Amino acid sequence: MAFEDKAALRVGRRSLLTSAVLAGAASVLPGTLSVLPSVAEAAETPPDGPAATVMLAQYGAGLRYEDIPAPALQRAKDCITDAVGTIIYGADLPWSKIIIQYARGVGSGGHSQILGSGKAGVHPAMAAMAQGAMAHAFELDNLTKPDSGGHPGAVLFSSGLAVAQDRGLGGKALLTALVAGAEVMIRIGYATEHSDEERGFHAPSACGPFGGAITVGHLLGFDAARMTDALGIAGSCSGGLLAFAHSGDGAMVKRFNLGRGAEGGVVAASLASAGFSGPSKVIEGEGGFLRAFCPKWDAAQLTDQLGTDFKTMTIMIKRYACHITAHTPVEAMLDLRQQHGFAAADVAKIEIAGSPRMATVNNIPAPGDALLAQFSIPFCVALALYRDPIDPDSFDANVWKDPQIRAMAQRVAMTAAPGQTNLDLASTVTVTLKNGQVVSEHVTAFTGTPERPLDREGLRHKFMLLTKAHPKAEMARLFDRLQAIETEHDLKWLSV
Repeated sequence: MAFEDKAALRVGRRSLLTSAVLAGAASVLPGTLSVLPSVAEAAETPPDGPAATVMLAQYGAGLRYEDIPAPALQRAKDCITDAVGTIIYGADLPWSKIIIQYARGVGSGGHSQILGSGKAGVHPAMAAMAQGAMAHAFELDNLTKPDSGGHPGAVLFSSGLAVAQDRGLGGKALLTALVAGAEVMIRIGYATEHSDEERGFHAPSACGPFGGAITVGHLLGFDAARMTDALGIAGSCSGGLLAFAHSGDGAMVKRFNLGRGAEGGVVAASLASAGFSGPSKVIEGEGGFLRAFCPKWDAAQLTDQLGTDFKTMTIMIKRYACHITAHTPVEAMLDLRQQHGFAAADVAKIEIAGSPRMATVNNIPAPGDALLAQFSIPFCVALALYRDPIDPDSFDANVWKDPQIRAMAQRVAMTAAPGQTNLDLASTVTVTLKNGQVVSEHVTAFTGTPERPLDREGLRHKFMLLTKAHPKAEMARLFDRLQAIETEHDLKWLSV
């Protein structure tokens, strides 16, 4: 059978129109699915509708700029602006320089650029890989709340910008594609119930290629059939392990995992564009992503309120250069210091209650390098007693050797709060002072979360802080231009 005939058959099999999805096509799926595989298997592919993978592809292919509410567009612009700042800051870090050198070595000659490293062109997949890793190079890039495991700026912007520059596309196209990718990637992350990380997979690089494939596929003008193929291929690009979080070394890999997520999206969509095909139930089907990566899952979340509830609004902007699980404890410590006026020398011990993950994976009292120090809640909270955690330079290359911070981190006791899940970032910090006074603070949301979003001036402050190595006036103009990116007809100017 000719390729064209096969393509026509695929279109026929996957022909639920995107307009139906936008109107709430998720209703063809049962409202609630058990996380038990035996029950979920019977419900994930209803007899009167397409598979969830196909529905996500239809949505991703058909989303229009006009379909996106103004608040979601603004959140997407904030995501892009934040990503540019984190990439530029990350460019000067030693692990980023290694990746940039590799990307230029194997990907030279293209029309995409690597932000923060000059204007030499590289091919899109390598630009995406480098920028994805650079965005995550210092624990500063945006993610979501509730936590989906996805990092929209690092993965979706990095892959989208690389292809937009390569194809001469503008800001409105990139914004729309990023929202399409976010709506899919975030839902896939929620469907995993974070159980992929229980198996040792790093969620951003596991889910990232799917979101990147949607973003790039939208930029390339895919129809639903080709977008389904892109998702099918993206499943073979998923991966990334959490070994760095348990071995005490090798934390550079954490950054690389985000680059691989962005690169995987470009590779998957590029192959689909050339006619390469992939399985149409790659996410929920037998042998698919959820079954292979997750001991439990909730497939209903894949299409829940798709087209009506914009998950893009869950994107949050980080304030501190540390892992997201440390943000509420750090903010609690800053609040306590402001309220009670104590100094580090006054502290006898610190107790932190939070999620089970906080009390285990992120409980690293004696990190072995600067990257693991950012991953350690005890260390980050101790640092907040001696340095300004809002300034990323506080987490310098030798911070993990600081004897005062290390000694204070040893006085931090971590426990799991009864009933708190890993999706809940809240924490309670209790400080016992040497004079016997005990003070405590419970923080559920920090500035930058959806319920307490960073305003334009707050975002500008972070952006200017991250780009302070470059001319101030030039960076201020760049910020303003990014905040009006929908007016840009091409993105070749976006280089530093």
